[in-house]
Amino acid sequence: MDLAQARTVVELGPGTGVFTRFIERELRPEARLICLEINPELARAVAERFPRAEVVNDSAENLGRHLGPSGPEVDCVISGLPWVILSAEEQRRLLEPAVSALRPGGGFATFAYSHAAWLPAGRRFRKMLESSFSVVDVSARVWRNIPPAFVYRCRK
Repeated sequence: MDLAQARTVVELGPGTGVFTRFIERELRPEARLICLEINPELARAVAERFPRAEVVNDSAENLGRHLGPSGPEVDCVISGLPWVILSAEEQRRLLEPAVSALRPGGGFATFAYSHAAWLPAGRRFRKMLESSFSVVDVSARVWRNIPPAFVYRCRK
């Protein structure tokens, strides 16, 4: 996702910060990392563990409120949101702000569990990605993950 070149990265749903740690390691010192976490306890824990990150206790649908006056200049959005448990309306409400925030050529990445990708919500989400991005790549399955998973890597 070219994190080493990014100026602004957004993480949606950092949870306990598993991906946050990797993101921080890859970013340049002057890069901005904005994490939106809806759960107040998890947001507080991520803010304590990663003081460099701008942790916001808010929904991903409100991303635009937290970008500042520069507007959609985000280089990369990395999501840990559980897309397949969301309704079509929830998927749309959470994905659209991420797409809108990305600069042209910006990247979006999220993971999915292999067994859920073929469920109606998983297929619907993939179609949503394909209609929102010019490129949608799917990584190889990570069989050592329990349950096995893969990553969607998209470009605006």
